[in-house]
Amino acid sequence: LTFPLLSVSLLVSFGSSMLYGYNLAVVNSPAVHIKAFYNATWSQRYGHELTPGPLTLLYSLTVSIFALGGLVGSLLVGMLVERYGRNGALRRSALLVLLAGGFMGFSRELGSPEMVIIGRSITGLHSGICLSVVPLYLGEIAPKNLRGFLGLMPSIFICLGVFAAQVLSLPELLGEERFWPLLLSVVVVPASLQLLLLHCFPESPRYLLIERNDVCGATKALHQFLGTPDVQDVIKEMKEEQRSLSSMEMVSVWQLLRDRSVHWQTLSVVVVNAGMQLSGIDAIWFYTNIIFENVGIPVSQIPYTTVGTGVIEIIAGLIGCFTIEKVGRRPLIIIGFCAMGICSAGITVSLLLQAALPWMHYVSVACVVGIIAGFCMGPAGVPFLMTAELFTQSHRPAAYIVGGSLNWLCNFTVGFIFPFLQMSTGAFCYLVFCGVCLLVALYVYFIIPETKNKTFMEISHIFA
Repeated sequence: LTFPLLSVSLLVSFGSSMLYGYNLAVVNSPAVHIKAFYNATWSQRYGHELTPGPLTLLYSLTVSIFALGGLVGSLLVGMLVERYGRNGALRRSALLVLLAGGFMGFSRELGSPEMVIIGRSITGLHSGICLSVVPLYLGEIAPKNLRGFLGLMPSIFICLGVFAAQVLSLPELLGEERFWPLLLSVVVVPASLQLLLLHCFPESPRYLLIERNDVCGATKALHQFLGTPDVQDVIKEMKEEQRSLSSMEMVSVWQLLRDRSVHWQTLSVVVVNAGMQLSGIDAIWFYTNIIFENVGIPVSQIPYTTVGTGVIEIIAGLIGCFTIEKVGRRPLIIIGFCAMGICSAGITVSLLLQAALPWMHYVSVACVVGIIAGFCMGPAGVPFLMTAELFTQSHRPAAYIVGGSLNWLCNFTVGFIFPFLQMSTGAFCYLVFCGVCLLVALYVYFIIPETKNKTFMEISHIFA
């Protein structure tokens, strides 16, 4: 593990992946203040306040528009990484965060709820691009024995982003009513740092050699990343992959879906990425305060309980990062989904018994913590890492488009529907998440092979 490898991994994780986690959780605590702003603006414009139904709908749109922006971003990934490279796509996407921060930061001064919604959609666009490009970049620059460790580093920063949003939302910091625009727009700081420093690091060597046929540039990039003049073995492996793909251009999404030689890889990406979002984790992150209020936590204690869950996220993410090269990808993701499924069922049981047994609200909190820990240990990062590992260079961008699109579609579905699902089904809504988690765990157990310490060509041969 060289200093340049570690530095670029930390930089792109901090400047891109962390913002995804931050934007997932940042709308949770200031929900009351944002709704009050919407009501006040509506009253000024039309002379009357919003009724509860339209207000819930407008706030649900504010939360879930982030995922629609992410969907658009994920669809642009293939074009961006082919035209600008992995590093270039990340640098250009950082400009979107500066634009979004301006919209959200000045929304209250200009009396415009539309600016909040537009800003949220632009941050979603940025996250949709980076959620695919960061693991793609790290997966291509990392040696095979470090691919798991570096590939899960973004998931730790996603958890750190969630934790940062929870801490900054405390009443003692930016949790007061007057500070919520600043709370939403603080994302410009990490993005600016990435924009300033990322040009110091080279492009992905695999992109330079296999797609641009730039052997000299790839060799220089490998020297910088690996810290050794002896990179001929890596160059040889890349040239073998280039030769095997010489008669094949970069495939489109439609070609990927029709290609029977990668049928199981594509299906695996679909199942794991959709399952990751339909597991219920977004419901937890978007609506943590509402969930804790429903299970009986006093309102004054909810912000601090939420911060406590953030600490658990980081610990679980670190456990996953430092154990993935020992235990492998499959065990981590299976254990994570099983833990989430069991805890989702636990929330349903504890809510049903809460009237008879008041102490059951502690069980509900423990189950929420269990869902978050299970997710951060494996499902938070492994699906993106697996997408890079299951495909060769020609199919990888299209695979990220498929996985990213499903990821964001399911994210939007959960974010938009969960408040209404909770109102209509009550405690039983968590059983849906339980079923999804257990089905995904079974699929991974029976279908997906272990990929640690294998080259991309070896993994391709295993599936074949």
